[in-house]
Amino acid sequence: MDFALICRDAPGRLAQRMAARAEHMAGLKDEKRAGTIVDGGAILDSDGEMAGSVVLCRFPDRAALDAYLEREVYSREGIWGDIEVLQMRFVDWGSLMDA
Repeated sequence: MDFALICRDAPGRLAQRMAARAEHMAGLKDEKRAGTIVDGGAILDSDGEMAGSVVLCRFPDRAALDAYLEREVYSREGIWGDIEVLQMRFVDWGSLMDA
């Protein structure tokens, strides 16, 4: 199943986000190697500071996504205050470009 996660940081969590960033990035590398993270990036506020994340990911089911969120430091530590989970279908770029 393909998902888009819109993760908005809880207010006043920039310092905590930055302190946890190395663990977050290491986890993303592991998930990318496992094929679960497709793409993503930081949401920026009007001052250009990180204020959340967008994550495009693929898991076998919602339970596997929930397990990821339990091990993701930004989720586990409450840095992401609001997580919107959208089920979606990714573009099949190979087929599209070959058409």
